[in-house]
Amino acid sequence: MSSIRRGVGIAVLSLGSTWLAATSAWSQGASSHASSQTKDRARIVLSQILPKLDSGHLKAFLLEVRYGPGEASPPHSHSCAVIGYVVEGALRTQVQGEPERVYTTGESFYEAPNGVHLVSANASATEPAKFVAYLICDRDGPLSVDVPELHPEGASK
Repeated sequence: MSSIRRGVGIAVLSLGSTWLAATSAWSQGASSHASSQTKDRARIVLSQILPKLDSGHLKAFLLEVRYGPGEASPPHSHSCAVIGYVVEGALRTQVQGEPERVYTTGESFYEAPNGVHLVSANASATEPAKFVAYLICDRDGPLSVDVPELHPEGASK
């Protein structure tokens, strides 16, 4: 079992139940006399074109990931596209080939399939961090795979 699965609490939900709950909440909240309030309830926080997927094998996961103060995951990769939303605290992250970023409460992010997470950590040494990750996969397999420690070009152990 990967250290990500050991080190963080992960809740997995199916896309269908998530969509059903969201649709139900939306329709219950909508009314003709409160149409302006209804429009304020939902906002697009991220829009991303996804890579071509085999629709016959799609599977969606919604994960809740928690990092205690100062906690981090080892370098890893996801075979699926990942859409994330920071619920609490600050997340420090870097995908290979991209600059390191810090996402704070209310911010969202996208990671392309098979990107190598060089950094995935709580940005605070004193406060917890929590984010929700939505993964859209086109095959069965592990959601996360640890990658060997990466070294600068030409370096060896």
